Amino acid sequence: MLPAGPMPILYEIDQARGLIRTRCVGAVSLDEVLADFKELRTEPGLPERVSVLLDLSALASAPERDQLRAVVAEMKDLGSELRWGVLAIVAKTDLLFGMSRILGVFVEDSFSNTGVF
Repeated sequence: MLPAGPMPILYEIDQARGLIRTRCVGAVSLDEVLADFKELRTEPGLPERVSVLLDLSALASAPERDQLRAVVAEMKDLGSELRWGVLAIVAKTDLLFGMSRILGVFVEDSFSNTGVF
């Protein structure tokens, strides 16, 4: 059963383009992010190589340093099961832009290219 109200993390997989579009809305917790990764692992037919468009423009919270490390660990772990392509992150605030740049640096060895916009 889906919870009432907007979902904090929404994603869609475009298999033809090898792309995962993820949008974070409102205040997103680390538990919700980790649950999203867990759900992604069970997706049937994930492309062998996949790029990610991470839209944080509606995000109302920013991760703490330890939370960012946990997200990086999940991305790297999932990257051992599939090949990451490009990571593009859309950030609206200066804080999220800076945190996204840090995330991009931490995972740049897993992706063919990273960028924050």
